Amino acid sequence: MATIKKKDSTIKRKQGGLITMPFIFGNEVGEKLAVVGFSTNMISYLTGQLHLPMTKAANTLTNFGGTGALTPLLGAFIADAFAGRFWTIAIASLLLQLGMISLTVSAILPSLRPPSCKPGPGVRCEEADSGQLAFLYASLLLSALGSGGYRPCIVSFGADQFDESDPRQKVTTWKFFNWYYFCMGASILVANTVIVYIQDNVGWGWGLGVPTFFMAVSVVAFVAGYPMYRKLDPAGSPFTRLLQVCVAAYRKRKVSFSSDTRALYENETLDAAISVGGKLVHTKNMKFLDKAAVVTENDDPKAPDPWRLSSVHRVEELKTLIRMAPIWAAGIITITAAAQQNTFSLMQARSLDRRLSPKFTIPPASMSVLTQVSMLTTIVFYDRVFVPATRRLTGLDRGVTFLARIGIGFGLSLLATLAAGFVEVRRKGAAAAHGLTDDGAAAIPMSVFWLAPQYCLHGAAETFTSIGHLEFFYDQAPESMRSTAPALFWLSISAGSYLSTLLITVVHRYSAGRDGSNWLPDDNLNKGRLEYVYWLITLLQFFNIIYYIICAKMYTYKPLQVKELTDQERERENGVELVENA
Repeated sequence: MATIKKKDSTIKRKQGGLITMPFIFGNEVGEKLAVVGFSTNMISYLTGQLHLPMTKAANTLTNFGGTGALTPLLGAFIADAFAGRFWTIAIASLLLQLGMISLTVSAILPSLRPPSCKPGPGVRCEEADSGQLAFLYASLLLSALGSGGYRPCIVSFGADQFDESDPRQKVTTWKFFNWYYFCMGASILVANTVIVYIQDNVGWGWGLGVPTFFMAVSVVAFVAGYPMYRKLDPAGSPFTRLLQVCVAAYRKRKVSFSSDTRALYENETLDAAISVGGKLVHTKNMKFLDKAAVVTENDDPKAPDPWRLSSVHRVEELKTLIRMAPIWAAGIITITAAAQQNTFSLMQARSLDRRLSPKFTIPPASMSVLTQVSMLTTIVFYDRVFVPATRRLTGLDRGVTFLARIGIGFGLSLLATLAAGFVEVRRKGAAAAHGLTDDGAAAIPMSVFWLAPQYCLHGAAETFTSIGHLEFFYDQAPESMRSTAPALFWLSISAGSYLSTLLITVVHRYSAGRDGSNWLPDDNLNKGRLEYVYWLITLLQFFNIIYYIICAKMYTYKPLQVKELTDQERERENGVELVENA
């Protein structure tokens, strides 16, 4: 029979599993309350409190989102190469906490913002000066750096708590992505309702102070779970290994080799730390990279110089990332489309009738609640209805492949921007009918819920595209780059945000008429042509879907030879050693 062996008179308990989820999800809730609680309503803070022009405020918002999504590359590198995921998350959470404290201070101290002013016809409010903006940007930079360390690691760290080599836990791993996103969506829902309501009706000091407090609590709770976590050691810099393959292949560019791939260099001992879950096997495409694994008379297979000789596994790591790149790029324009919810869709909501009762008016930023409710509902529908139904048709445990899931989301996103354009035409028509075209500050007698279709379609699209991308990156990325994989997801968000900034800037500049007209006017949206912007994005998404279908048809899945662990090896890896008694 099997008994548990004691070491130092103590039993080393199994680590990881469902017991760690409250700590991980709790930290995610705190981070989302902090970041989303501010960024969702940031356009209102920049225009209402700092009095920035609408276009400048929109670009500031998308630049902040883009920077916050770009920094995960740095966080992923630190986690995979040196610190490991746990310590990267812990330190990054502290940086984010400092950024939120700074933002709260800027909202409380009058010297850090311009004098109060109520905008209206003929009223020009004093814009924030350079010093006030510098303090704001420094706070945003701290928050972006904190998010950069946190975001690429928390998803992978959560998935690390389940052993994929155990068939019983593999299904749980993929359910984790859905329920992680559900937890994230629920916290965003609270941020978009409770936190935004406090900001608009109580004050920005309380509106930023409350999520700052919850962020602090979540950091303490996450660190408290340290003894329970399954923590994987970093395997060294993945970017260095990729560069070594490129250099080795270039040095041997003139070397010829036979079609017998068995002659290519392999070293299981050298690759042991980066192939715990399985070894990448040789693929026939991108043969020019295979030259990095050709053994020449100048190479020493027993003590190889990694800048001259790479193993097949390391060559295939690079090939895998290259194959993933086109799929990654296809997600950028969808992020650009979704980014309009926090800018121009919010400005649309501000101009409409938002009264639910004589005493309650919906804050404009809270319209994104519809996105979150739609996303949460679609996640439940996907997990409980869509997957079981499609599983019977396809035979796949997940119902459909990652690529099919992403493609469905692209289609829903296209419908969202298409609908947004028609609603804008309706909104401007209502303004003209009531003589409000020249009064951009007046509320148009048209229900704000006309915007519901575009918000709900974006929420449903996110369930398919975002979770599909996370699953795709985690599953297809090389094992040693499990932090880098989610960073690629955030990098696409960064690229989409910056593309939105570029698109808005170009449209604003080149749509300006000599009579002062503009598709995106700074002071009065009723005189603009916002519907043209939405339909321009729709057209870009249409071409993107065609591009994506071609890429998905040509994609080759990661060639992995899985190493099957015995029960004894699996228990030892999870922190429990079994001893057989005679």
